[in-house]
Amino acid sequence: MSAAEGTGTWKGRRTRTGAQSIARSRIAGPRRLIIAAALLAVSFGGLWALYEVQPLPMSDIAVYRAEGEAAATGGDLYGFTVTKWHLPATYPPFAALLFIPTTWIPLATLKVVCVLVNAALLALLIHLSCKAAGLRKAARSAPALLAATALGLWLEPVFQTIVFGQVNLALACLVLWDLSRPDGARFKGFVTGIAAGIKLTPAIFAVYLLITGRVKAAFRAVAGFAVSALIGQLFLPGASVEFWTRRMFETDRVGKAWIVDNQSLQGLIARVLHDPAPGLLWTAAALLTGIAGLCVARRVYLRRGLETWGVLVTAVTALLVSPISWSHHWVWCVPLLATLAAHTRGIPWRRALLAAATLAFTVRTMWIVPHAGDLDLRLSWWQQPLAAPYPLLGPALMAALVWWTRNAGDRPAGPGRIPLPRTASEGPGARSRT
Repeated sequence: MSAAEGTGTWKGRRTRTGAQSIARSRIAGPRRLIIAAALLAVSFGGLWALYEVQPLPMSDIAVYRAEGEAAATGGDLYGFTVTKWHLPATYPPFAALLFIPTTWIPLATLKVVCVLVNAALLALLIHLSCKAAGLRKAARSAPALLAATALGLWLEPVFQTIVFGQVNLALACLVLWDLSRPDGARFKGFVTGIAAGIKLTPAIFAVYLLITGRVKAAFRAVAGFAVSALIGQLFLPGASVEFWTRRMFETDRVGKAWIVDNQSLQGLIARVLHDPAPGLLWTAAALLTGIAGLCVARRVYLRRGLETWGVLVTAVTALLVSPISWSHHWVWCVPLLATLAAHTRGIPWRRALLAAATLAFTVRTMWIVPHAGDLDLRLSWWQQPLAAPYPLLGPALMAALVWWTRNAGDRPAGPGRIPLPRTASEGPGARSRT
């Protein structure tokens, strides 16, 4: 056999091997899709079985529907209460206008639609999170997205969002989509301002944009917020005056700050001190945490160009310093876990942090401590960490990021570039992108 013949034979074998590999991947692709779809079906089946045992209250969707009805009929937007818990409206008038379509279908049907929409929003948030974290292959993989959605439904903040019929996943999608775009993207920041017009807490991202030098984007966020307020003023002038001059300052209107549902610093401090109104101490802690959190967000962006981490730290900061951050507000755990997963290869302490964060957002320790009546204020010292896993994890994350970025390093090209995770092709001497 000649050399030429040998080469031809080897090429033929390589071609056959490649063809076999492609054939196997074509078979494995649908198989993975079927398995992932089955896993999602099982997950939905678990939700249905749970509902049969203990019906999901979905109380917040009832409030949203009442807000939409008040906006459509000219009723007193901030004068009603609904459900057996006597829940009032707490969002700006602009949000009430967006809730008008919820009045077009019966409440029972609306609850089913809400579950399905939140599941779809979770899938979208996972997709956006993977893209922002550099996990582009996972972001484009239908089996991966379906499987992650099936598992993500049982993360405590996501599950609670479904239980209450909340809008947290929608807001997180809006903000993450907007801020993960390149800095030169058209109208970057505007959608974030619209999100703040629905629920005030996303307004902190305008501050983040400003302190990281994206002045135009920060002003676009302010413009988006102003547009939402003007729309509310145009269609609901009386309710707008009432909200912006009075209701927005009534934090006790939202609920009791000391119950375990509240995973903010105020909730933690109130329970530790056994004091329902920690007052000055909480104000000082919130102020210091807010400054520290924004400084960390600015640091990771300016030193490493890590936009995703900057956005995540800003989100965690908002959740910590807000007077009330119900556990379902922490749906930012989805992009947090995706970003941690993207930067763990070969680094044990980062794997440990990912495992700890996943565990914290899954085990629901705040619900196993005594919390009926006012027992939340009588917890012993060893129960306090169980009652406040998220406000303890937040500062730990910030500390880890400060340690991670303790050396300035080289900034990636482009002010808004999101680095890819370190790959196996990078040698031991390669510069870390994380």
